[in-house]
Amino acid sequence: MSKLILKRKKSRGGRSSVNWQTDVPLVSPLLKKLKRLTPAWQACIPLAVLLVLVSGVAAHAQTPSLEDIATATEGLKVGLDTMWVMVAGMLVFFMNAGFCMLETGFCRQKNAVNVLSKNLIVFALSTIAFWVLGFGLMFGNGNGFIGIEGLFFLSGADNSPATADAYQGAYASLSWTGVPLLAKFFFQLVFAGTAATIVSGAVAERIKFVDFLIFSLLLIGVAYPITGHWIWGGGWLAGYGFWDFAGSTVVHSVGGWAALMGAAFLGARIGKYNSDSSVTAMPGHNLSIATLGTLILWLGWFGFNPGSTMSVGDGSLIAHIAVTTNTAGAFGGVAATVTAWLVLGKPDLSMIINGILAGLVAVTAPCAFINVGSSAVIGIIGGIIVVFAVIYFDKIRIDDPVGAISVHLVNGIWGTLAVGLFALGPSEEPGALYSAGPAAGLLFGGGLGQFIIQLVGVLSVGGMTVLLSSIFWIALRTTLGIRVSEEEELLGLDIGEHGMEAYSGFLKETGGVTGTSIGTTTSSTGVASNY
Repeated sequence: MSKLILKRKKSRGGRSSVNWQTDVPLVSPLLKKLKRLTPAWQACIPLAVLLVLVSGVAAHAQTPSLEDIATATEGLKVGLDTMWVMVAGMLVFFMNAGFCMLETGFCRQKNAVNVLSKNLIVFALSTIAFWVLGFGLMFGNGNGFIGIEGLFFLSGADNSPATADAYQGAYASLSWTGVPLLAKFFFQLVFAGTAATIVSGAVAERIKFVDFLIFSLLLIGVAYPITGHWIWGGGWLAGYGFWDFAGSTVVHSVGGWAALMGAAFLGARIGKYNSDSSVTAMPGHNLSIATLGTLILWLGWFGFNPGSTMSVGDGSLIAHIAVTTNTAGAFGGVAATVTAWLVLGKPDLSMIINGILAGLVAVTAPCAFINVGSSAVIGIIGGIIVVFAVIYFDKIRIDDPVGAISVHLVNGIWGTLAVGLFALGPSEEPGALYSAGPAAGLLFGGGLGQFIIQLVGVLSVGGMTVLLSSIFWIALRTTLGIRVSEEEELLGLDIGEHGMEAYSGFLKETGGVTGTSIGTTTSSTGVASNY
């Protein structure tokens, strides 16, 4: 090893300099290069070493700890989940536009303003009712029947987005999702608004505007939250083992039961049913916008069902639900087309529309618990059922201008029962669809147990909704009268209730009880859009 000798000698100008010497020849290239440096640069070497050491220590001090990384990761997860829930909720909100267009297109021209007004104002009323009382009644900690804590104005204690045992608040039934309370509220609000909108179509063309407003407040403030608490609020049906992933019963059947009672208490439109048991066709005035409304609803369902995960996760469950949802809607539309063609002689467009919606409603409860093949079967059965349901309700003289009862009530029931037939069953195995959920359905080796539980839920929710809706409708009929006058109905609710027309300056209807537009051929079937 060479020995380094550091000697200091006087340089010109009186300054000393460092001179590197060795007692053996230098062999290191680095030392050779250092030796060639000027004395000034050689003096800088210790300072450079010091800077390197200081910067290394600083870098080490700035390296995040595992705790910091975990906190940042959790914050990112909450942010992504919240964004997903809000975007999905906005898609469901946009379904209000679909309902507006669908119902308006299926109704007659002289009632277009009235239908649009009801569908527009109903979400505003739902927002008020659900914020004031509905959310607390549905999701507040309480008993098996209703929520009690945090009842009014979202006033309960809450430490969201904490989940599971870490959650300490008044809305423990939603502690499974790690998003802020207001995100939970918004997502559940748009679902509540959907239930109220369903009623609008079934009572169209003859209900007083003010009565519909009052009923909507009562439905979303009281009836919908009570039965919703039983299932999604940790109530007795949830404890019993009843499952409804995205709302075939909680939303659609509840809206359908309320619509059925409304149509029954209101009675049929003037001239709809004849003494010889025949049905007078009352065609919708614009199937173009009804079709566009259907496509908007179909789009919105990709927020309705996949959004009910309320978490991004790895994305696989969201994708699965989107595919089962779409598949059921597609097969429902095709099945309704074929059924209408065979039964009615024509591929009725309004039946195609309702077939698509029937498949979507039916798959809403089981969408996260079934495979894609099962969703196709559920959609097919839903598309067939809706055609015969429309015919049946006409036979018993329940006048439903848009087929809301056939779509939402009948197929909401079918979809809820389908959980007990097609559910795959929970499993902890890798690749399993779910680890917590309904037991395997009858067709997948699970027996009748889950089906019976689903049936009990359907009957219980139906009974309570019929009871409460009947009370509301009877009270309104007794105090205010729920039906417009005969003169207003024949003239049209646009003029009688709102004093305006939807198509001012356009060709008007001829009047009369059928409301057939000039130049329009009335279908002889008296079904679908002609209910």
